Amino acid sequence: MTTSTSARPAGPGASHRGLQDPTRRPGEWAILQFLRGSATIAILTTAGIVASLFPAAISFFREVQTVHGVSFLEFATGTFWAPDFANPSFGVLPIVVGSSIVVVLALLVSVPVGLLSAIYLSEYAPARVRRIIKPALEVLEGVPTVAVGLFAFWFLRPTAQEAFPNLPWTGPFAILIGGMAVGLITVPLMASVSDDAMRQVPQSLREAAYALGDSKARVAIRVVVPAAISGIVAGIVLAASRAVGETMIVLLAAGAGNPNLSFNLFAGVQTMTAFIAGKATGDIAQGTLIYDTVFAVGSLLFLVTLSLNLFAIRFVRRFREVYE
Repeated sequence: MTTSTSARPAGPGASHRGLQDPTRRPGEWAILQFLRGSATIAILTTAGIVASLFPAAISFFREVQTVHGVSFLEFATGTFWAPDFANPSFGVLPIVVGSSIVVVLALLVSVPVGLLSAIYLSEYAPARVRRIIKPALEVLEGVPTVAVGLFAFWFLRPTAQEAFPNLPWTGPFAILIGGMAVGLITVPLMASVSDDAMRQVPQSLREAAYALGDSKARVAIRVVVPAAISGIVAGIVLAASRAVGETMIVLLAAGAGNPNLSFNLFAGVQTMTAFIAGKATGDIAQGTLIYDTVFAVGSLLFLVTLSLNLFAIRFVRRFREVYE
């Protein structure tokens, strides 16, 4: 008599064990190792950035406190930034304010334009139009920023001055033009992330709103946008992170400027990235105070960007809507 044994059902970890078994799924195992290697490289890169920035920044703070009597609080709140003068001053607030103005101006451009573009792509655009516009937006993210900076310097600035000659333009640079140009390069990022978030909203929510008599515009604004708010906020924070770290556009359109604490949108300004680019490409001796100043400002810029991303992660985890 022949007996048969029924197959034992696979446990919950069977598929995962299969991915790790090179004899059963060699292709998937290789992909898994490649993904692990990519994640490891990302972690090691971040660790390398921290290891290269913070030792010199700590040396800077130690020296300015012992030699010049400047504490970290005075560094963060001082209103005069002149680290390379004969009588140096280390108040970083002017270039922090300059960077903040650029970010605010960039978001005033990218958030409404990007969000409206995402609403059109998600709710109105036919499939054929979407297949053209969406890749075009993603390609625009790869446009070299130096090209956008030249466009702002040679076209946006003269055009704005001719269109509004009564505004108090001073010199060839203006933070308003720099902020607008930075906003242009963050529009594709904002639009792409927001569109992806809106397309994750279930169609059943839209159909329920249509059944109640709402128009397409009301459904998009009052149903789709609130349901995708976590993804939209993530896009805003990503755009802000991109704007705060932008260098070439700010240098070409807003200029290096004098590090004065000013809110004049029609004059040049110095930002954190402009200071780093201007000093790091100059002839400064390694180990000097001005050399360490570059790393101190770079560390501050790193912490600002890190804080923005941590805020985005916490916001998305708290308000993210999960649909079945």
